Amino acid sequence: MSKKFANVNGIKICYEIKGKGEPLILVHGFGGNKEGWIAQFEPLAEHFKVIRFDNRGAGESDRPDMPYTMEIFADDIAGLMDYLNIKKSHISGWSLGGMIVQQFAIKYPERINKIVLINTLPKGPGNKAGIKIYEQNQINDYHRKMEDPKAAFFEGARLGFYHSFRKELEKNPHKKHYGLFSAEDIIKINALNPSTPQDIKNQAHALENYDVFDKLPQIKNETLILAASHDRLTPKSMNQKIHEQIPNSKLIIIEKAGHESPREKTPQVNQYIIDFLKS
Repeated sequence: MSKKFANVNGIKICYEIKGKGEPLILVHGFGGNKEGWIAQFEPLAEHFKVIRFDNRGAGESDRPDMPYTMEIFADDIAGLMDYLNIKKSHISGWSLGGMIVQQFAIKYPERINKIVLINTLPKGPGNKAGIKIYEQNQINDYHRKMEDPKAAFFEGARLGFYHSFRKELEKNPHKKHYGLFSAEDIIKINALNPSTPQDIKNQAHALENYDVFDKLPQIKNETLILAASHDRLTPKSMNQKIHEQIPNSKLIIIEKAGHESPREKTPQVNQYIIDFLKS
């Protein structure tokens, strides 16, 4: 396994592939990177040919200084698939990644087998003020991360993790959870090629006109929606609305988990994904 670069839509996209079988593309969230799938990449690669990549403006992919849109992000996925000669793939997106996947499914339905949406939204805040607040919060997080990565992580963990799991992370930052990651590993990942304030502004622009709610009934692909009981960033109520709009969808609520449910409840989340994609 090694990082490679694909020429896509005039930029270079950094990606990794592991495993054999049906392809499964993983799309990460806002300001994140491909390594953020640390709890899913290797376990899912035992069953599928898993492709994780850095969105434009993130990780080791190029960061053109321009306002991004969900459609641009979706076009990048199509371009990466073309580069890798993948005609059709399963696809999963977490948070912003789930928004990108919804856009991708609407524009490129013929290129998808099954869809997995994790802790996501069908539309943005709907006003520029809300987006500016979110953007500024992300920029503040960037500066905290640069000053003290460990303190920044545990501060953010109060919002992302269910309290009992967060306390476990704080109590023993070295402990490997599920044999896959520790708090220290996540802290390193968060500090790896972080999105700069300008990258954050470019990514935040994608939220400005994002609203696919009324188009979701167009998605005919089998879709699994995983929501978390205590997610304060992308509430389960919004994921319920996505479920109601996508005809061939199934909603599962992960109990006692927050926005970071793919890490908090790794075995459970991974098994739901494997069972769904193999059924």
